[in-house]
Amino acid sequence: MTPRDYPSVLLIYTGGTIGMIENPETGALENFDFDHLLRHVPELRRFNSRISTYQFDPPIDSSDMEPAFWAKLVRIISYNYDNYDGFVILHGTDTMAYTASALSFMLENVGKPVILTGSQLPIGTLRTDGKENLITAIEIAASRHLDGSPIVTEVCIFFENELMRGNRATKINAENFNAFRSYNYPVLAKAGIHIRYHEYLIRRPIPSQPMKPHYLFDTNVVVLTLFPGIQENIVDSVLNVPGLKAVVLKTFGSGNAPQKDWLIRRLREATERGIIIVNISQCPAGAVEMERYGTGLQLLQAGVISGYDSTPECAVTKLMFLLGHGLSTEAVRRYMNSDLAGEITKNAN
Repeated sequence: MTPRDYPSVLLIYTGGTIGMIENPETGALENFDFDHLLRHVPELRRFNSRISTYQFDPPIDSSDMEPAFWAKLVRIISYNYDNYDGFVILHGTDTMAYTASALSFMLENVGKPVILTGSQLPIGTLRTDGKENLITAIEIAASRHLDGSPIVTEVCIFFENELMRGNRATKINAENFNAFRSYNYPVLAKAGIHIRYHEYLIRRPIPSQPMKPHYLFDTNVVVLTLFPGIQENIVDSVLNVPGLKAVVLKTFGSGNAPQKDWLIRRLREATERGIIIVNISQCPAGAVEMERYGTGLQLLQAGVISGYDSTPECAVTKLMFLLGHGLSTEAVRRYMNSDLAGEITKNAN
């Protein structure tokens, strides 16, 4: 195999802990220039892959991530889509699951690996998890079958030896290296001595259709978490936020809410005004089953729709994505109950 035949990977650095080094004079963590990536990760020279880099200027903290940056990532990937076999996005961990979920919808019918990764410790520190995450993410992005087709064909998060579907992953730990988990969908691959792919779990594109990029979002969405003792004036103020179009309602257990007349009345009034209310569970594992108990059935009767086993990150970004395309309320409700990118398990109910 000649170098020209080697798989090519575009490495996109948005910011985050993985791209930081310690200033020897101040001790503060600072972003380093990714043009010097090989100096910090010399192992990349051993890859039989052509690796190019693109760096956000300036790099952003993941707490500042927003739809405009998601659109920027889609433009970068779309512009370079035919020139690379795979893409690796280095991203801060705090909002990585939001970005991965958003990209799973924005890169419709993606047929190449788009792998997000990062680290809990800067890549310049002795015990960093960043090197292993980065090296394996690149290997996954470059992996192909014998016929040259990519093994992975969706947006994923790779972290601490596990490849997860991007819109199924959520951050669970701010301290340990196993920072992410996919509770409601099995991992797509496990990295040990070998990378073991579970190919039957990997989502495949429609071969006859191209990848279609999307850029539009509407952020008039709010998350409302129920808790014992929640007051009517709080719920009322949230449901009457000017311009509000959709609510992610985080309920108890399998989709249950307090049996209070004022709560059901407020929710029904909101849905009658055209506000879309999506019910997801506060439990990280399991699914909403509103028909199971009377406390959930009353929500269904009030016009609340099921979010099935969606993660909060996925429910929020999916609503923003659908609303951004100017769809009718009924169309958004229908698509929220549809599996667009492997994000929900319909038979979970």
